[in-house]
Amino acid sequence: MTMTWMDKVDERSASALASGDLQPVQVDECSIADAGLDFIVRWVSSLAAKDAVSSKAGGKEDPKEEVAIPGGPRDPDFNPFLNPDPELKVGPLGDEHVVILNKFPLCDRHLVLARRSFEEQLLPLTRSDFSALAVIMAEAGGTGLYNGGTAAGASQRHKHLQWIPSTRGNAALAIYAAGLPSDLPLQAVATHPALTMRHCFVRVECGRGVAVDVAANSLFEAFERACGQLGLIAGEDGLLPPFNLLANEGWLLLVPRSRECFDEISISAVGFGGTLYTRTTEQMETVRRVGPLRALAAVAC
Repeated sequence: MTMTWMDKVDERSASALASGDLQPVQVDECSIADAGLDFIVRWVSSLAAKDAVSSKAGGKEDPKEEVAIPGGPRDPDFNPFLNPDPELKVGPLGDEHVVILNKFPLCDRHLVLARRSFEEQLLPLTRSDFSALAVIMAEAGGTGLYNGGTAAGASQRHKHLQWIPSTRGNAALAIYAAGLPSDLPLQAVATHPALTMRHCFVRVECGRGVAVDVAANSLFEAFERACGQLGLIAGEDGLLPPFNLLANEGWLLLVPRSRECFDEISISAVGFGGTLYTRTTEQMETVRRVGPLRALAAVAC
């Protein structure tokens, strides 16, 4: 019997958990409603212990312990994706990508879809990038994520997408469904009334059961359409400005970014999918006080 991708992911996850190579992030959370949207804000309690150890060690951290949540350390000399840890490597995906377990997963089955050869994370996404994502989404649905550059919350320079399943509390575009037109044709664009920052939704065909070629074409066309709509241009080092991308629930969302942090809270694509991560309880209270939408608008354009 042929193993599915999720079979392979679960088998590798069980092995990596047993060996300690996979280190799930531990969180406490609260729900915050803002302009009719329900956000989840999570305090990553496992980081409190990590920060305490780092403080006792004089602030030094092992650069290989790359925390995959927003605000993780960045060492330009360490690349976990070029020669991935065999305990975390699920397998090659096509000719250009490899599937890797996120070492510090935000949830079960949190995957990295990395280019097999080095490319800068700021570079525009290609059809082959969306084809890799479409393979996973065709089998398991879920949400594709991309942090286009450090200012968009990327913790690694090596080009990679991420994927998370559609389970309770995970980032997804369903949070915006009530405010988006339900009858738009494919490739039509829309904006959401609650989002004051520059952004673009594009109607796409992707998800569980959608043919890979169909989904890849739809996502790639939507990405180029959104870039044109928002005026993203190719600079010497990649697309400008940096951006976040989410694909889920028949939509692609593109958000240009101006900076990484709001009040020292690092925000990546998952934040624009309704789930914000903080390093301390004080940061969680900051988000509660100002509201998630204001925090997101502050780091966008």
